Amino acid sequence: MKTALVTGGAGFIGSHLCEKLLEKGHSAICLDNFFTGRKKNIDHLIGHPHFEWIRHDIVEPILLEADWIFNFACPASPVHYQYNPIKTAKTSVMGALNMLGLAKRIRARILQASTSEVYGDPEIHPQSENYWGNVNPIGTRSCYDEGKRIAETLFMDYHRSHKLDIKLIRIFNTYGPRMLENDGRVVSNFIVQALRNEPITIYGDGTQTRSFCYVDDLVDGILKMMESQNFTGPVNLGNPEEYNMLELAKMIVEMTSSRSKIVYKPLPSDDPKKRRPDITLAKEKLGWEPEVPVKEGLQKTILYFEKEIKENA
Repeated sequence: MKTALVTGGAGFIGSHLCEKLLEKGHSAICLDNFFTGRKKNIDHLIGHPHFEWIRHDIVEPILLEADWIFNFACPASPVHYQYNPIKTAKTSVMGALNMLGLAKRIRARILQASTSEVYGDPEIHPQSENYWGNVNPIGTRSCYDEGKRIAETLFMDYHRSHKLDIKLIRIFNTYGPRMLENDGRVVSNFIVQALRNEPITIYGDGTQTRSFCYVDDLVDGILKMMESQNFTGPVNLGNPEEYNMLELAKMIVEMTSSRSKIVYKPLPSDDPKKRRPDITLAKEKLGWEPEVPVKEGLQKTILYFEKEIKENA
């Protein structure tokens, strides 16, 4: 049994990770400042003999004992990371430094939740780990994109300088229960708008593409990466099945029997036009690939949001 510290553990992905760690017989310490995380996401875990939660912001140092550290603390949707861009950058950079310092002190293995955003608006498609990216360092998304890039740099420098046992994953678009209604991500936006029969907002002409991985598949990949030996990454974790925004909107309208009409708005600056992971390395090194079909995952997510909307009505 391992003791795992999960920063951002009350967030969308972090809460699913805490849950899975407990299922596998490990202990989980959830650390969260509840900026985008919610206590509701971990309520069902409170009282479990191997679970504890701490309200803390990783911009500030903390001393804990753990075997594994999963660094997930950072707002990950444009609405939230652009709300306070300086704080977002500090969370990525100072948070990484604090967690790396803790891992060095307690000799823990540490995993960084990086992102497909390190590839920016890619000129290579699909994106493989050896692509260095096309990122605007002074744009409105830079606080997140560049914050995650410098966090990867810090992880590799700690690995080279201090022989720290690190893991780097690059997470592509992920969806599922416990997403926030107002997080501005395309899946939650479309589902909530469709369930309310509101106009479905597409930015740009709808031809830009994304690839969508169900959260259970992602968590499986995260744990396989943490358990792997002699492999630091970075490794892409995502679903290589690609959809354009118009296809996704029409699929969700059909699945929800919605009366919503599609409306078009200007594309935000630096919004990537294509995004699809090359997961060859994940297959080779981790024996991992997604298993949940997009329609099946969307159905589970729709049911979740139906319940959320009723509860909040």
